[in-house]
Amino acid sequence: MSNSVALSKLVERMKLENLTPEIEISSKRINTTEVNRPALQLTGYFDHFDAERVQIIGYVEYSYLEHLSREQKLPVYEQLLACKIPCLIYTTMTHPDDDMLELAKKYEIPILVTKRATSPFMAELIRWLGVELAPCISIHGVLVDVYGEGILIMGESGIGKSEAALELIKRGHRLITDDVVEIRKVSDATLVGTAPDITRHFIELRGIGIIDVKTLFGVESVKNTGNIDLVIKLEEWDRDKEYDRLGLEEEYIEFLGNKVVCHSLPIRPGRNLAVIVESAAVNHRQKKMGYNAAKELYNRVQNSLMKSREQEK
Repeated sequence: MSNSVALSKLVERMKLENLTPEIEISSKRINTTEVNRPALQLTGYFDHFDAERVQIIGYVEYSYLEHLSREQKLPVYEQLLACKIPCLIYTTMTHPDDDMLELAKKYEIPILVTKRATSPFMAELIRWLGVELAPCISIHGVLVDVYGEGILIMGESGIGKSEAALELIKRGHRLITDDVVEIRKVSDATLVGTAPDITRHFIELRGIGIIDVKTLFGVESVKNTGNIDLVIKLEEWDRDKEYDRLGLEEEYIEFLGNKVVCHSLPIRPGRNLAVIVESAAVNHRQKKMGYNAAKELYNRVQNSLMKSREQEK
């Protein structure tokens, strides 16, 4: 389910100027990723008006209001603000008049201002809200950035996920989160993983305790968010189980309705997990670029068999 985001966080993130500081904004929440330019509402048409959306006054709306008399504007202002919208944002160097500010204080609707042009501001706002309000789940695992690929390492507790992540960090890759991964569905093709605020940049190593990766290895060793491109499941080696040795067919795992390629990796003494994860990341990247080593080997074998048959004839 979608959550909500505090209006104060939006103001901080989008660097907005608050013209109504006497109105408390920390308790106000935004529940939808959609925004609205109330052009029709300024003409008095409020049918099908979604008051939950952030309302934006651009240069076109501002110019229209400038052509109205005070007697015409006041009823429109009152009707718009009485709908209890989350906030009203003025863009493109526009500014509310005194009547709008007075009525905003009366109805406790924050009035915010940005110097940015309307279209790019709306695009950035919708993108940011899309991430913040995306459906979210929390799972047990480790998320690392390896050669630009987001690798989610999963497995039973104590199997060596954090140790593998630490070795990857020492090899120049970046930690996104250890132990708990918050996964957000940003789109039908994109899953983004982040760390809970309380455990960000920390790794738990059994026998040693908690270490601060950012402090020990520097800011280049950590990353706040990252896409989930590949899942690697660590599991105990089972002699009786047959493991995929070619990789011709992809296996998938599903999060929030999105499928992600998943490899099951058996753990055995002497296997260098960090090197294997690096190889898996590069191989996955190659496949996205159109090269599949397993299919290349398969084609070579098929061509060799065909040549052998032709020679026999």
